[in-house]
Amino acid sequence: MEGVESTNSSAQVREKNDSGWEHFSLVKDASGKKKYRCLHCGTIYSGGGINRMKQHLAGIKGNIGACKKVPHDIRHQMQENLNNYFAPRTSSGSQPSIKSVLASKQVVHRADMAVARWFYDSCIPMNALNSIYAQKAIDAIAAIGPGYKLPTYYMMRVNLLRDCKEECQLLVEAHRNSWKESGCTIMADGWTDIRSRTLINFLVYCPRGLSFLKSVDASDITKDANTLCALFSEVVEWVGVTNIVQIVTDNAANYKKAGALLHEKYANIYWSPCAAHCLNLILKEICSMTHVKDIANKASKVTILVYNHIFLLSWLRKREGWKEIVRPGATRFATTFITLKSVHDHKHDLQALITSKYYSDSKLAKTVKGKEATSIILDNKFWSSCLIMTKISGPIIRLLRIVDADEKPSLGYVYDGLYRVRKAIKNLFKDNKRLYKPYTIIIKSRWDSQFRQGIHSAAYFLNPTFQYDRDNYCQKPEVMQGLVELIGNKEVCSKPKEAMMEVRLFRDQLESFGKPLAIKLATEMQPDEWWRMFGSSAPQLQKLAIRILSQTSSSSGCERNWSVFEKIHTKRRNRLEHQRLNDLVYVRYNLNMRNRYDFHLISFYVGFIFCIFLIIFYTYRFYHSMLVLGLLVRKGVTIL
Repeated sequence: MEGVESTNSSAQVREKNDSGWEHFSLVKDASGKKKYRCLHCGTIYSGGGINRMKQHLAGIKGNIGACKKVPHDIRHQMQENLNNYFAPRTSSGSQPSIKSVLASKQVVHRADMAVARWFYDSCIPMNALNSIYAQKAIDAIAAIGPGYKLPTYYMMRVNLLRDCKEECQLLVEAHRNSWKESGCTIMADGWTDIRSRTLINFLVYCPRGLSFLKSVDASDITKDANTLCALFSEVVEWVGVTNIVQIVTDNAANYKKAGALLHEKYANIYWSPCAAHCLNLILKEICSMTHVKDIANKASKVTILVYNHIFLLSWLRKREGWKEIVRPGATRFATTFITLKSVHDHKHDLQALITSKYYSDSKLAKTVKGKEATSIILDNKFWSSCLIMTKISGPIIRLLRIVDADEKPSLGYVYDGLYRVRKAIKNLFKDNKRLYKPYTIIIKSRWDSQFRQGIHSAAYFLNPTFQYDRDNYCQKPEVMQGLVELIGNKEVCSKPKEAMMEVRLFRDQLESFGKPLAIKLATEMQPDEWWRMFGSSAPQLQKLAIRILSQTSSSSGCERNWSVFEKIHTKRRNRLEHQRLNDLVYVRYNLNMRNRYDFHLISFYVGFIFCIFLIIFYTYRFYHSMLVLGLLVRKGVTIL
């Protein structure tokens, strides 16, 4: 009878939904008390429910002994099952657990207060709550339950930092395939910390994302060209010589010479100056011109008057559509011109203020500074000069924003950007050489000394956005010369003859380049993605174009990384040894790499789906047109 009852009970148990019941049978002793028999080891247990039995299979000790005969796949399945069961459901849209529903407001408030006290006591910034890892940390603690002890100071400082670094190293390693496929750019930049140590950051850029490699303490070395070249070579060997397209550094003479030495050692690696730094220097030189200084000084007096007197600012803020005036920064010279534009945009508001009875009756209007500001604001020559400087600097600032961003490759836009800057300045002054020459000579000087790199002109030629813009395309010989030099380098292009034969197909829009969709999307897609989609007729040139057009043109990522150093290496933590500082920055910078990549991946798929939609749409229109044309021909309609 016990065997029959056991079999029936087992059948009843197996009808239950939980997968754990498949591994137990229900038996009753003489007194009718229920017990559970493990189908793997045969051990009988009394008391507890299915979760206790699953702990037996999962090998979790404490409440029950571990099963020694359960297969490994079942043990792993039970471990995963238990983790999912005990993990709190805090993700958006998930069904809350019974425990969280029953938790009173007082209990929740008590938990919130515990977190708040920790933040306030340790001066943790409030935006730490916005970290994607904040809720994950709370979930992991809640999954363990009461009794969890925080890591010790030593564990957080040594063991866990080491484990996080290893985790990030795996993410960086996962990018190597992308470096091999589309090429990558080494970015290097120097910085002096609050302990007067000279640190050099090394990052790797590719379309998939920006990776922090390491920081080198160069305080004890002579930073001449040979030493820097040796330092760069170590990074090159680690990343992979054949994976690297260029190295982008500061524009200093020692870095430029080190880049030339590196190109001699590795012929496939080119040196490029930081485009953002070059453009900032151009703006700096324009700012140093006497008449520009005078205009900027007058604009500064106006903004100081407004922002130093709250009653004036209050009056202006009541004006419809008022936006705050941008004030110049200490190191970014672009902000000087942005301030001039901002002041010019507020011309009517400022003139309305100065001519109002509200201002004229005030004591400020009768002071020297008030009268000076009044004369500036009512001076039409001042406003005309502001407008001219805004139009001169506008194209430069637009290019600066392109090259200063890390989201999209920018190498293919540098040459065209500077070409259009010079052209816009000449048009502004109606080709009056006396008027435009002081500005264009500054740009040409920077171009000749730093920007005149073959890789820039080659990237310009290969960018379909500009190649197929026949009216504005630059026909200077240096463009083709840069492309020929690049293709002629056998370390860069393994089949130069075939690649040169394919140039004609691209230039003249033949074969795959001549498709209507290819021509239409030439100005809408990223250049590297465009070549992947439509460059099949020129495989050698396609490979080269993708590698060149997938690169950045500045080392701004290094500069932004210094802000991470500043957050970690504060005055209170300035005794951090360099290796631990390097590890903290490495983890901090690369920790969100996967999230940044996921965002770019989503953007890529959205763009890809859009392209597929356009292909289907235009294919439908083409066949529909052919169908209509056929019907008209059948009816005898003459097609002109």
